[in-house]
Amino acid sequence: MRAVDIIRKKRDDQTLTAAEIEAFIQGATLGHWEKYQVSAMLMAIFFRGLSPAETTALTTAMIASGSRLDWSDLPGPKLDKHSTGGVGDKTSLILAPLVVACGGKVPMMSGRGLGHTGGTLDKLEAIPGFRVGLSLAEFRQAMEKVGCGLIGQTAEVAPADKLLYALRDVTATVESIPLIAASIMSKKIAEGVDALVIDVKVGQGAFMKNYNDAEELAETLVGIGHDEGVRTLAFITDMEQPLGTALGNSLEIIESLEVLKGRGPEDVATLSVKLAAAMLWLGGLAKDQAEADDKIRQALSSGRGLDVFRQILRQQGGSEEIVDDYGKLPTAPHRRTLTADRAGGVTAVHAEKLGLGSMILGAGRERMEDKVDHAVGVLLHVKRGAKVEAGQPLLEIHYRDEARLARALPLLEQAIEIGPHPPLARPLIHAVIEESRRGKRDTLAMGSRVSMVD
Repeated sequence: MRAVDIIRKKRDDQTLTAAEIEAFIQGATLGHWEKYQVSAMLMAIFFRGLSPAETTALTTAMIASGSRLDWSDLPGPKLDKHSTGGVGDKTSLILAPLVVACGGKVPMMSGRGLGHTGGTLDKLEAIPGFRVGLSLAEFRQAMEKVGCGLIGQTAEVAPADKLLYALRDVTATVESIPLIAASIMSKKIAEGVDALVIDVKVGQGAFMKNYNDAEELAETLVGIGHDEGVRTLAFITDMEQPLGTALGNSLEIIESLEVLKGRGPEDVATLSVKLAAAMLWLGGLAKDQAEADDKIRQALSSGRGLDVFRQILRQQGGSEEIVDDYGKLPTAPHRRTLTADRAGGVTAVHAEKLGLGSMILGAGRERMEDKVDHAVGVLLHVKRGAKVEAGQPLLEIHYRDEARLARALPLLEQAIEIGPHPPLARPLIHAVIEESRRGKRDTLAMGSRVSMVD
């Protein structure tokens, strides 16, 4: 099949066959298609969209571009969770050991942060000695000994995704729901999991700014999972304000440990428990979600989850001392506190501004090649709806560099709004998607692009 014929067919809004989509992915991965042809194909998909069948075919072809891991010799269900990215989102660090403590196996391949959202790998690398770059043999050893491995994507798993994403990033084709969904699901299904829980963030601090886009993505992801034989469930969760009170890698490790010790922020604990319970239920480790919720809460209150976290540290080279001595984590040399200029109620805590401010301090990357400063970040002293007095601390900035602080301050100073009236309450969990309606509403995954602004 000629590349130009496949590109033309999609450009003209015709449905591609699975064989044509496979030819596109093979051509891209093996270098038989020129990069300008791959880019042209991505742009055609961006504007014309993909049907549900095409989206699944794209995911299947991307999985087949590399190895699909096989854990069938290990007892217990293989379970994972994926988040579409948010500010202060550290639930993976909490739910993975809790699920393992309840009998699940968690082969978790995670990503790094880019822009205003944080990445699980960056948080883990704040722990002295922790290795996220395990080989597949070491990954298997971790799964056998602990029941969990927390690593970065390897070259063997879905290599087509890495190639396509690099081109999407420079051709303005990132914001396509079929391409986003195939990227996420190809990596997660290639992990060899039996069940997958997805946390689709929605709000001004997420990539999905409005609910309709979040719902469409959630349904597309669930539909692909079902098509590929992986039990999949999606939560749509709020990202109008950060999750928890800690932003920045070391600070988020501390907050995660506080949750595992039973004394962390309520929103982080609640969401971590709900996501972990859904993993148990999907994996057949509980008869219903209520029983799954009870099991996870028992693993949390008993300290078994914290014990598994210690085992993960031991297996992957991380310092166990950090569990009991947070001073062993990287610590920023300077602090700056921002206070309320008047009394009132906190009407908004802008997650995106806080995430961008933290990134500028060095907690994240403006460019993929930037080095992360694991010590810096922001601690929130108030959340949406809180009452404050004039002069009361709103947030504490942990920083190293005065020039970076000067750049970040305008964003951080605007991040918390105070008004005379309390804001309308927003739920932490907006919806749970167990079935995709994309087969009934065929336009769901066709011609759709993510709206990046309201």
